[in-house]
Amino acid sequence: MAQIHLLEAGVMLCSILACSLGRDSPWIHSLKNREIFMLLRQLEKIHSKSCLNDGTYFKFPWESETITQIRKTQGTCFHYVMLQEIINLFNTDDSRAAWNNALLDQLLSRLHHSLEQLEEENLACPYLGTVARNYFQKINHYLKEKAFSPCAWEVVRGEMEVCLSLM
Repeated sequence: MAQIHLLEAGVMLCSILACSLGRDSPWIHSLKNREIFMLLRQLEKIHSKSCLNDGTYFKFPWESETITQIRKTQGTCFHYVMLQEIINLFNTDDSRAAWNNALLDQLLSRLHHSLEQLEEENLACPYLGTVARNYFQKINHYLKEKAFSPCAWEVVRGEMEVCLSLM
C-alpha cells in the first residue's frame, strides 16, 4: 500500500517539477493535454496495487536539469520526439488487445493532434531522437518480456503519465 502512495507521490512531484521548470510552451496546462492525461487514467483496467510485482524502472534518460536545458535549446523537438514515440507505443495490435479501443482511439487522436501542432516547426534533433528511441525500446522489451500482460501495460501506462508530465 505504501508503495502505491509512493508511486502516486512521485507522479505528482514530477508533475509539479515539470510545471515549475519555466518553459516557454505551456504543454501541460492546455486543455488538450489535460484531456490526454485524463484518457491515460481512464485506460486503467486493473488497480496498480495488483501490479506491484511487475513494476520496473525504465531509466528515463534525462534528469530534471537536463530537461530544463533541452527545453531552452530544443524544447519543441523534445516534445515532438516523445509524442511520436508514445503514439508508436500505443498504436499497436498488442495495445489494442490490452485497452478499451474507444478510449485508445481518443487518446491517439489527441496525441496526433498535439504532434501535428508541433510538426509545423522545423525539427531536427538526432541526438534526442536516439535517446528517446532507446528509452522506448526498453519499454517495448519489457512488454515483450512480460508477454504484454495487463499488469505490464498498467506499469507502462503509469510510466507514460510520468513521461508526459516531464514534457
